[in-house]
Amino acid sequence: MKFIRSGIAAGSFALLFASGCQLPSADTADEKPITIGTSSVLAGLDPAGVYDAGSWAVFTNIYQNLLTFEPGSPTPTPDAAESCAFTSAALTTYRCELRDGLTFSNGNPLTAKAVKHSFERILRIRDPLGPGPLFTNLLSVDARGSLVTFRLAAADATWPSKIATGAGAIVDPAEFPADRLREEKSASGSGPYVIASYTAGKSITLKPNAGYDGAVTKRGVAVEVHYFETAQNVEEAWNARTVDIAYAGLPAATLAGIDPSDADVRLSTGDSAEAHYLVLNVRSPRKPLGHAETRRALASLIDRGHLASEVFEHTVTPLYSLVPQGVVGHSTAFFDRYPEADTAHAAQRLRSAGVATPVRIRLGHQAGVAAVEARVLKEQLEKGGLFQVEPAEERDFTTYQKRCLKGEFDVHLYQWIPDFPDADTFVQPLVGTGNVLGNGYTSTEVDHAIRDTQRFTDRSRAIQRFRAVQDTVAKDAPLIPVWHRQRQVVTRSSILGGHLLAEDAIWRLWELRRLQGL
Repeated sequence: MKFIRSGIAAGSFALLFASGCQLPSADTADEKPITIGTSSVLAGLDPAGVYDAGSWAVFTNIYQNLLTFEPGSPTPTPDAAESCAFTSAALTTYRCELRDGLTFSNGNPLTAKAVKHSFERILRIRDPLGPGPLFTNLLSVDARGSLVTFRLAAADATWPSKIATGAGAIVDPAEFPADRLREEKSASGSGPYVIASYTAGKSITLKPNAGYDGAVTKRGVAVEVHYFETAQNVEEAWNARTVDIAYAGLPAATLAGIDPSDADVRLSTGDSAEAHYLVLNVRSPRKPLGHAETRRALASLIDRGHLASEVFEHTVTPLYSLVPQGVVGHSTAFFDRYPEADTAHAAQRLRSAGVATPVRIRLGHQAGVAAVEARVLKEQLEKGGLFQVEPAEERDFTTYQKRCLKGEFDVHLYQWIPDFPDADTFVQPLVGTGNVLGNGYTSTEVDHAIRDTQRFTDRSRAIQRFRAVQDTVAKDAPLIPVWHRQRQVVTRSSILGGHLLAEDAIWRLWELRRLQGL
């Protein structure tokens, strides 16, 4: 899903079970909150203004969607909706009927008009950091009685999955203006949790919402999320035992060194494939990487195996295409087209295109482990004197996003967590026209192939078209895949349910429990 804050590398799978016969606490009313430490920051509370993993993790708890995902299922199930379905085989009209009697946590009714308002404000505001690119196919939303009808410009079998993401969070029109973002550091939703307290950039405390009515049948316990700048900061909190769970926040060496015999630790790995790319600025031919051959030369210099072993302690896997391994539709397009760490090949490409060397480029990255990765990439790209790299670090996550979109870097590090379990989430938002990268890339060939993939409810029929997209992206090289990993969560043995935080883009805080006596 989304742009994520850098600062953690994932590792190999292990699931450690605590010994003993303790039972989950039955009475949670007076139980102390379960604490989570993470470097995946909450960038904001307005669904129209953020499109990042840290924010969406919270959204899945405080807001409600028409649909949601059950653990391990690729098919969304009703949440605020009683039912949803396409109304014709054309896949251009999608209708949902709301549950009766839904309310926001402030007591206001959740109506079909509130759903219409929630989607329309995303399209109207069009915040550059918001999830608008997910809804480029949306023509209109109609609200009549308890019915909400979406009309799409073209067939899109993935539409149910898209409205089940954080972009489809339903907000109260009384609190969220139609034409601007909400600035207050609070919000009322209708999800399984309500906000008890929030300090931007530091922490958020959530408590169960007694008025929730939806797909979640289990009442959760109070949860405190603490935000840290780097993986090292998360590790310090973990070692000091001030957090019960480390999510997206332990250094690679720490994860790789977890002792399987340590009865105090549970290490869980989910199925979701988080991908890491280099995004290249192709806005103008006059830019250093505006020439395709220059980008292809750069792609030939990266040594993914070295990054995986030396920077990430073998806790990530080299990635050679837009869609990661393990996702249906994956290919090895970059592996097939480019050699690995081949200075002679890169030099030949630059000479044949008449490109003067060294090509001077600015490499944007965040703090923490990303800074280490940037230093290694600088060494790789500068071999043979073909490129001259100026690293540019930005510590603030939101500022980094804005600088990337402004085109301040020639190339920047970018991490992406899938929004839903389908190859479309790695394709349409990243390389379709109007994509979230804002790097100037557009391709009618890619757009046509994306539209073709979205015509099939049987997703296996879209595989060849997804591979065609990846072939085109490898040829054009507007981004370069570097590595991917499965999401990992580390919990104390006293905590149950932490493994479900690693499953997919949904943070199922209601599944967390503390064992009695621990």
